Amino acid sequence: MKTLSPSLSARLICAALAMWIAVLLPWIANAQGKRLAVIRDAEIEALLSDYSAPIFKAAGIRPGEIQIHISMDDAFNAFVSGRHMVINTGAILQTEEPNELIGVIAHEAGHFIGGHQARLRQRVDSAQFLAVVGVLLGAGAAAMGGDAGSAAGQALLAGSQTMIMRDLLAYRRDEEIAADQEAIKLLDKTGQSAWGLVASFQRMDRQLIFTTMPRNSYLQTHPFPRERVKLLENLAASSKNFSQVDSANLQLRHKMAQAKILAYSDGIGGIQRKFRDHLTSAPARYGLAIAQFLQGKTAEALGGIDKLISEQPKNPYLYEMKAEILLRAGRAKEALIPMKKAVSLDTHKSGLMQIIEGTILFHTGDKASIREAIRLTKVGLVRDPDTIQGYSTLARAYAALGDETLALAASADEQFLASNFKQAKEYALRAQQKLKKNSPEWLRMQDIVLYKPEKN
Repeated sequence: MKTLSPSLSARLICAALAMWIAVLLPWIANAQGKRLAVIRDAEIEALLSDYSAPIFKAAGIRPGEIQIHISMDDAFNAFVSGRHMVINTGAILQTEEPNELIGVIAHEAGHFIGGHQARLRQRVDSAQFLAVVGVLLGAGAAAMGGDAGSAAGQALLAGSQTMIMRDLLAYRRDEEIAADQEAIKLLDKTGQSAWGLVASFQRMDRQLIFTTMPRNSYLQTHPFPRERVKLLENLAASSKNFSQVDSANLQLRHKMAQAKILAYSDGIGGIQRKFRDHLTSAPARYGLAIAQFLQGKTAEALGGIDKLISEQPKNPYLYEMKAEILLRAGRAKEALIPMKKAVSLDTHKSGLMQIIEGTILFHTGDKASIREAIRLTKVGLVRDPDTIQGYSTLARAYAALGDETLALAASADEQFLASNFKQAKEYALRAQQKLKKNSPEWLRMQDIVLYKPEKN
């Protein structure tokens, strides 16, 4: 899958409601050294929630204790940062069965409950201290003067850094094995097979074998020596649920999610390549309809979605997609009917879905609908307070009603979530001038004004 270009990302934001691309807040950007493009999509989020909920419960992780985020990245990867788990779209696309991705989630949950992050930070702190000692020893030897002193200093520096790196990598390797073992326990507790975890790791191991880069098992994000794969294979084969398979419904949902991602990232060509042997399947037709929608082929897209709705009348995300297509075609009032149906069928009670309904109501244009849009969007934000689109809709809705103060406050929230802190502060200061001092809204703006982002 291709990485989204900035122009494509901008086009998709304008073209779609269900999939929002935004810059993730710095707590993850700092963790990986770069900012991540995050997808907001109710369908994919619900799928990952269903994958993770039994695992988290078995691990003793309380609901809401870990937030799952989807990163638009074609690399096969997932990681935990604080109380956040990030799963790349590449991991969703490259897994053939739900159980493979569930196994990866179980592995990351193993890291979380094992406290590996905190211990690794302590280890790194210790390593940094040792590195300083190594530098001082090297500098001292170099200060002896002459070629011999310089050579001795270089050797001490190189030796200390190599020793530290080996220590850290050995420590990471031990943690990875511990997370593997914990993952298999969690999968057993939830009555699921560990074969998917093995399959995912075997695939990654094969990719390492055929990479054009020099293979170094110890320098991977998740250290991956061959013996680790073998150990995992043996543990999985002995688990009591090894022969369990995913339900047909879960497999269908997995393929539908893959089709949606491919439609947005690779278009019709991506769908045809992925489903070349199953072009008449529901996932292939779903992806094709979305790709047609993105190309502006409204009639074709609606025809494909309507056919899928007749086959899956209780699938809320098909109605959501129909609403999105209609809204993009400038038919907001028509879009409201399928969107209301989508919300009523949504068993996950997604805040994002309600925010989308609010956005559609806003676009109908009349004052009564705009007021209802504000109410619905606020309800959605209570459930899902980190949804940028919710604050964008509120800002436009308040502005349409002539409430400049609340429009500024909503714009400040929107820009803050998008990590545009300077702009957020400017909006917050302007809003504060007209808000009652120490009111809840004023205090929220004060939080934005006083916020100081961490430096990378």
